[in-house]
Amino acid sequence: MTQPITSKELASKIVNDEKTLILDVRNTDEFDNWKIEGGNVEVINEPYFNLLDSVDPVMGKLDKNSEIIVVCAKGGSSDMIADMMEEAGFRNARNLEGGMKAWSEHLEPVKLGDLKGGGELYQFVRIGKGCLSYFIESNDEAAVVDASRMIDVYESFAKERGVQIKYTFDTHLHADHISGGRMLAEKAGGTYYLPEKDASDVTFDYAALEEGNDITVGNTAIRVQPLYSPGHTIGSTSLIIDDQYLLTGDILFVRSIGRPDLAGKAEDWVDDLRNTLYNRYKELSDDLIVLPAHYSFAEELGKDGSVSARLADLYQQNAGLQVENEKDFRKMVTENLPPQPNAYEDIRKTNMGKITPAVEDQKEMETGPNRCAVEG
Repeated sequence: MTQPITSKELASKIVNDEKTLILDVRNTDEFDNWKIEGGNVEVINEPYFNLLDSVDPVMGKLDKNSEIIVVCAKGGSSDMIADMMEEAGFRNARNLEGGMKAWSEHLEPVKLGDLKGGGELYQFVRIGKGCLSYFIESNDEAAVVDASRMIDVYESFAKERGVQIKYTFDTHLHADHISGGRMLAEKAGGTYYLPEKDASDVTFDYAALEEGNDITVGNTAIRVQPLYSPGHTIGSTSLIIDDQYLLTGDILFVRSIGRPDLAGKAEDWVDDLRNTLYNRYKELSDDLIVLPAHYSFAEELGKDGSVSARLADLYQQNAGLQVENEKDFRKMVTENLPPQPNAYEDIRKTNMGKITPAVEDQKEMETGPNRCAVEG
């Protein structure tokens, strides 16, 4: 019986830039759509049905003495293939427990830094889906920004650190993943904030996230300062934390910019997107550290596993911020849109409170990459 590997163990390998060899036995179309990636990751795809009789098709491709992590959709087929590989002489074939579904749900906390008033800021990296959420703590209080639906992770983290979650925020109405912000606030007895312009069709009560209404976490001078920044959605709102960090939601990423079409409004919202990126953000301090809600490329992960960049550096390096001509910008944004995220319409409805899918259905809805960025 082979020794399995958990998503947490695999995430640690990738974050630590360890050489990692993966045999993905899903169908090629599933593999091409979404795979495990990292700076030092090698992935080989050999569909499961090619290996049913024997593992001969991969014998010449893989070193029998290397650790090989076998991956499928849910962990069943890969477990069988790992056992077959062991019988064929592979000394360290390991099945990824729970497969890509489990990988999609893992959250890895990374400390970003200390805040001026004595608090700390953490980034939760959902490495299998490219989603990023944030945990701000100060003086026994905490706030969570753009929470995933796996709220138990934030609850456990708060308990470990002895803090009470007082606020949760969504920078916009998400279309690629199901938000845990409202549920987390309800369970913690906190307040859930959502931009009012994105909330016209929601079915629940919320507090309006509005520019000019600062929110203090703890008794220190840590301020969550909303900044209206439309473009990805009509209500997209950025957060400035402690005058050090700019949480951009899905407006600005390290290697790309947000797409304006997930509510079918690409032509209408592209001007808002440009104004936010080329005017509103340019008025801010060059030294703000940009912290997005997503990333799309393994190269965006820093050496500590976090995703961030100085705002001034992005104005020099991010191609989406280099298009001076407005017509060229409009063409770039509207003609370089990747496929829509999986089940994005139902995800939006879920985040509005209009539908409440079963947990297994929610997992299925979120399968695949985030696809919130314009492609370069």
